[in-house]
Amino acid sequence: MPMELARLHAAGIEGVEGYLVTVEVSRAEPVGGTGRTTLVGLPDAAVRESIDRVTTALFASHLRHRPTDHLTINLAPADRRKEGPSFDLAIAVGLATTLTDNAIPGVPADALFSAELGLDGALRPVRGVLSAALAARAAGLTRIVVAPANAQEAAVVDGLAVHAPENLAELARWLRVGLRAAPTTPLLPATAPLSDGPDLAEVRGQEHAKRALAVAAAGGHNLLMIGPPGSGKTMLARRLAGLLPEPTLDEALEVTRVHSIAGLLQGGIGLLRSRPFRSPHHNVSSVGLIGGGSIPRPGEVSLAHHGVLFLDELPEFPRTVLEMLRQPLEDGHLTISRGGGRLRFPSRCMLVAAMNPCPCGYLGHPSRRCTDSRDAVHRYRSRISGPLLDRIDLHLEVPAQRPDVLAQTAPGETTAQVRSRVGAARGRMLARQGCANAALSAGSLRRHVKPSAEALTLLTQAVDELGLSARAFDRILKVSRTIADLDGRDQPGLDDVSEAIGYRVLDRPAG
Repeated sequence: MPMELARLHAAGIEGVEGYLVTVEVSRAEPVGGTGRTTLVGLPDAAVRESIDRVTTALFASHLRHRPTDHLTINLAPADRRKEGPSFDLAIAVGLATTLTDNAIPGVPADALFSAELGLDGALRPVRGVLSAALAARAAGLTRIVVAPANAQEAAVVDGLAVHAPENLAELARWLRVGLRAAPTTPLLPATAPLSDGPDLAEVRGQEHAKRALAVAAAGGHNLLMIGPPGSGKTMLARRLAGLLPEPTLDEALEVTRVHSIAGLLQGGIGLLRSRPFRSPHHNVSSVGLIGGGSIPRPGEVSLAHHGVLFLDELPEFPRTVLEMLRQPLEDGHLTISRGGGRLRFPSRCMLVAAMNPCPCGYLGHPSRRCTDSRDAVHRYRSRISGPLLDRIDLHLEVPAQRPDVLAQTAPGETTAQVRSRVGAARGRMLARQGCANAALSAGSLRRHVKPSAEALTLLTQAVDELGLSARAFDRILKVSRTIADLDGRDQPGLDDVSEAIGYRVLDRPAG
């Protein structure tokens, strides 16, 4: 019984990492009766359904297909689960190659195929093409075939020729003459501005809060704002992403890869050039915030990687959900363990949260009376655990603004002006220690942060009086180091440490 065998490359995704999948297609003429199709290699439902899509697409593309043949399709390695429709194109090309009537020569060994097929043979975009392209380059491949909507995403990877046919029939013509002679897609220059968000100059007053925003942006520190409704907490938070320095190429690649896997990357987009800002509602589930699920996907904390995760009305989030933030905030990544292995999602983001001072919102308001009892205020604030608060470097009071301040016409510093100072401070950090101050390890902190003797004495006294933890002690040192960097000083002095201690509102004794 004659048999034809084709072997080509596709890619699978685990977490945010791509890995090479070898697609083997075997076709044999049956001795008698009807043929059958067998798909092996731990395929999920979407992969198993590809046989019906592929068969119809082959006929629509005028690629003759013998449904009476025995077909065996193997996705190797066989011990890793294959998910999604991205294997359609590789399976279709493999089936077409095993039919000599179609006059398609062997598939190039240096190419990877990743696209979904429509019933008319059109190539449709899939998730995770950037991860697939990076995996292809790491495996020594030099070409990738994707849908046109994924072409710019794949073109981001240097050293990889990107082919983006409109449909299966066009790809068959390219394969007949040789894929090396087929058109390639160049990476287009970025045309969108780095940040088109709201401007900091639009915020009237709140100079102390603006200063804290600059400190947080420079050092990558987590920030909690406490104030009554309408004091400007959300306005300030939405302007923080624009203060952050332009992402490096490696950071932009990581951000784009996460958004691609989540299916949030718009067609025709190459690199995401702006830092992400994510603001989930307080009814978000633990899977939605942290990630995971039956088919693991990145959550909001990973979608905010190298950007800002804003949690408005922080005490309204379920406490169990908030507690899950502790490990990714501390480590900069999230590990999800399953029976089939461990998946790792990046989560190095800035947590920015906002809350009222009490349930009614008007504790300490200059003109409105708080209606809550002391016990009600305590219960409200206790929804946020001490260990989570310990991981937030700056606790900031945002008071209500007087009408005369809101009516002033003179604008303050613009986002661009503050971003310039933040960028200079971040540059000093990177030159000195290779990371932002918030990411300093305990050992690096001792090497690079050496406050004056009087500043250290003040800090020791504050820790004793406020009952702060060792983690809070280190975080105050990091914030003081950032304040010194922002103001151009070599080491933190008394004023720097004093300002850093002032950003611990919720650590102060009540009364």
